Amino acid sequence: MFLLLVTFTRLDIWWSSLLAGPWNDPKGEVLIVLGGSVLEDGTIGVSSYWRAVYAARAWKEGGFKAIVLSGGGGTASSAAESMRDFLVEQGIPREAIRLDIKSQSTRENALFSKTILNQMPGRKVLLTSDFHMYRAYRAFRKVGVDVLPRPFPDVGKRAHGPLGRWEAFFDLVEETAKIIDYYLRGWI
Repeated sequence: MFLLLVTFTRLDIWWSSLLAGPWNDPKGEVLIVLGGSVLEDGTIGVSSYWRAVYAARAWKEGGFKAIVLSGGGGTASSAAESMRDFLVEQGIPREAIRLDIKSQSTRENALFSKTILNQMPGRKVLLTSDFHMYRAYRAFRKVGVDVLPRPFPDVGKRAHGPLGRWEAFFDLVEETAKIIDYYLRGWI
């Protein structure tokens, strides 16, 4: 029964929508983008790639004056550096991009970005995957950074066909466990 539920229903999409919160694509002056994966050779990973794609789209809509990319990892370069290189290739001015390359978790994204963000006036908009927004938004708020959530449909896109639903389901299970961990630690 459970196998059929995950494979043939929209459970993943419903679950990720709960974690994403409002879908109103807020505008602001500073776009904060959280890094995801990066390959060992420094190549942008799949989750970082999609976050960067949606960041480029948000930038091209107009209004943002700066982008803060947050994410370490990788041995050759960080997720933030790989995303920056991609965004520059998409026509975003290099000087508009600030980096946090030390963070290794969502909590560290919030803590380490806070120093950068405190120096930047204007509304801050947080962009990350739909299933990651619940934890990310609350982690930033917990460290005192007021952000507006701007999720993009990560699981929402992957879970439209039976083949993508299981990978999305496992991402949702893992994310829910992380939410519980962050809650118990007092980080959200």
